[in-house]
Amino acid sequence: MAQTYDYIIVGGGSAGCVLANRLSANSEVSVLLLEAGGSGRSVFVDMPSAFAIPMASKEFNWGFFSEPERGLDGRPMDAARGRGLGGSSAINGMVYVRGHPGDFDEWETLGAEGWNYAGCLPYFQRAETWMHGGDDYRGGDGPVGTCNGNNRKNPLYQAFVDAGEEAGYGLTDDYNGFRQEGFGPMHMTVKDGMRSSTRRAYLEAARSRPNLTVITRAEVECVGLEAGVARTVAYWRHGSRQEVVAKQEIILSAGSIGSPSILQRSGIGPRDVLEKADVSVIHELPGVGANLTDHLEVYFQYRCKAPITLNGALDPLSKLKIGSQWLLTKTGLGASNHFESCGFIRTRAGVAWPDIQYHFLPGAVRYDGNAAFDGHGFQVHVGPNKPESRGHVRIRSGDIREAPEIVFNYLATEKDREDWRICLRLTREVLNQPALDDFRGAEIQPAIDLSDDEAVDAWVRDNVETAYHPSCSCRMGGADDALAVVDANCRVRGVTGLRVVDSSVFPSIPNGNLNAPTIMVAERAAALIRNETMLASDATRWQPTDWQSTQREGQAQRPLDADMLGAAR
Repeated sequence: MAQTYDYIIVGGGSAGCVLANRLSANSEVSVLLLEAGGSGRSVFVDMPSAFAIPMASKEFNWGFFSEPERGLDGRPMDAARGRGLGGSSAINGMVYVRGHPGDFDEWETLGAEGWNYAGCLPYFQRAETWMHGGDDYRGGDGPVGTCNGNNRKNPLYQAFVDAGEEAGYGLTDDYNGFRQEGFGPMHMTVKDGMRSSTRRAYLEAARSRPNLTVITRAEVECVGLEAGVARTVAYWRHGSRQEVVAKQEIILSAGSIGSPSILQRSGIGPRDVLEKADVSVIHELPGVGANLTDHLEVYFQYRCKAPITLNGALDPLSKLKIGSQWLLTKTGLGASNHFESCGFIRTRAGVAWPDIQYHFLPGAVRYDGNAAFDGHGFQVHVGPNKPESRGHVRIRSGDIREAPEIVFNYLATEKDREDWRICLRLTREVLNQPALDDFRGAEIQPAIDLSDDEAVDAWVRDNVETAYHPSCSCRMGGADDALAVVDANCRVRGVTGLRVVDSSVFPSIPNGNLNAPTIMVAERAAALIRNETMLASDATRWQPTDWQSTQREGQAQRPLDADMLGAAR
């Protein structure tokens, strides 16, 4: 006889661990958490500077790839997703960015009633313990620890911020608070020198509850419906197909790739996709798997004149010393992701809030953690954050062993391509300000003539990488939105007892990294499920008064000119 639970949560990642904690806090309900991967435990997961290792591991990464992308000259794109308790919060770069208040006001205009900034801010706060304590914007006693790593001890961090100011942009003390726009310190999900994944932050505190059951190595096949009500979840574990029953609700938190795939395998989705995959159509819902959105980024890399960068710590002996210090004390270079300065700017006048994001790194390294070139260097990760291009997730069959078809459709619109041209030009201008003169050597990349649109477009196609921010593939929206998959309560439209709670429900992609808003969505959804009185904040936000007519607050000390465009300095 199948086991029965009040709530069944599918996916123990950034959202699922939050839900497991918050729902099981009610001792009168039983909660089951199903996770396809393992325990999520590893010293390389916990050590902030080692994040490239679990990301490259089959134990912690689903290993998805997109189809050849037309906009990237046929390049498939890595689509890494976390596998194991903690999900992508266990393999990501730990960057903590909530997004701009305007992003969430935009959500409400797209049909997600109540998901405006005022309605979301209290749930960002509920999730967080900020290193400087709580205030009108930051949380002081939540599960996820956030900090600034090693507090920008390397002089390059401040030089980058100073360069942004010299370029005519403002400063921000806290981009997750009153003001996002500008340059300043960057924040990360690290507490006491260790990664603050949702496994560590939420699940470990709840594992001892007798009403919470966690089953790992359980890959979900489908949800079973009876007369339009979600009743069962079928999953495979150690070669055996098993089934569990939900008395109240089934909640999919399998992420922007996993959740639409499970819905489609359950017969919920676009008719043509299901019929092609030879899956019976149980409930036609055209938006399932549509609207897939992602951020792209490139690296601006420079040689550094001073031997002060992370490149001096990438040899085996240095890594051993860093690892030993971290193991013994949870301090030193091992306790940071090293993205400790950042910037948020607007591409053009008339853009109401930032749509370009900078991550600054005092080293020149690849995603695998190895040096990009011999010698010392530094780099900036940068890319436009509001792409128009949309892709899809589609199952190929009902077999869980077959990866879905993933198409991001990158750079499909002229605006997206133009945003990249502007982005590269503005970035070279920032990086050529006087504040970096003592450190900036030769430009390694892009090192091309940025006045040549065709050359820029070709370089972007060849060099962009994913920022690993897939989202929006089961988007939230109003009843008049034909492609909305869930309503403002995260309930799947047309199905009773079934919700989706993860980054797939975002109505649009926020201006920033996705882990923080994913956790917030789970916190707010948990409150909705528990029928709590919903919270709202009256905190104000900064807005430039002349945003309609100006792209930045001031003038660059060293303005972008033909020389700067045409030849890397």
